[in-house]
Amino acid sequence: MFNFFSKPKEPAKLCFATDIHCHIVPGVDDGSPDARTSADLVERMQAWGIERIIASPHVTQHTFENNPERLAAPFKALQDELASRGNGIAVSHSAEYRIDDLFLQQLDEGKIMPYPNGWLLVENSFMQEPWNLEQVLFDLQVRGFRPILAHPERYTYYHSDKQRYHKLHGAGAAFQVNLLSLAGHYGKGERAVAEYLIKEGLVDFIGTDLHRSSHADRIDQYLATRQAAKDMEALAGKIKNDTAFV
Repeated sequence: MFNFFSKPKEPAKLCFATDIHCHIVPGVDDGSPDARTSADLVERMQAWGIERIIASPHVTQHTFENNPERLAAPFKALQDELASRGNGIAVSHSAEYRIDDLFLQQLDEGKIMPYPNGWLLVENSFMQEPWNLEQVLFDLQVRGFRPILAHPERYTYYHSDKQRYHKLHGAGAAFQVNLLSLAGHYGKGERAVAEYLIKEGLVDFIGTDLHRSSHADRIDQYLATRQAAKDMEALAGKIKNDTAFV
């Protein structure tokens, strides 16, 4: 599967201990279906060196219309399952907000769940850029939020216009790249753009984007390669995962 990566003697170590993008709140989106599965995923993350998790359940109009009230009970179920295992890892949650009408409505109603220090994870549609993206980014900053654009390497409509990345980053959008993209999970194009963003100094955060055990398997395979060690070395000291939320 990873024949384009050579293997080192030992698996690479992650260059961060805080995962800011994963879907382990059980039963609320297309991620983990139940608390036991979520806790299993958490334990696999800990094996990579993760010590703190800020989960990011989807908030998307018509599909995953989550809000603080809907997430409370499933998140407690995860906490209870971890406690029953004697696992004291620090786990909290924010959300991954699709920029759509539901997001703008929740923003106006004060139902947004930001990360600590006002950081806010938002995502584009995979079909096209929101027509008002730069205005949304500006408005969020005026309201005191610090927007993080989730997995920009996955928006294929930017691949042929890489200067758009520089413009959006310059407009105040921090960039979060998926570890699964670096692992080649989404394809060679997404991995190549993730590498480009690293080279250009545009990557502010890394997130696993972990949804299920097959994703964890893919990350395990990636971490067993020399390429993973090179990627982690290139990112070390340059991302904000472990400093932005203290």
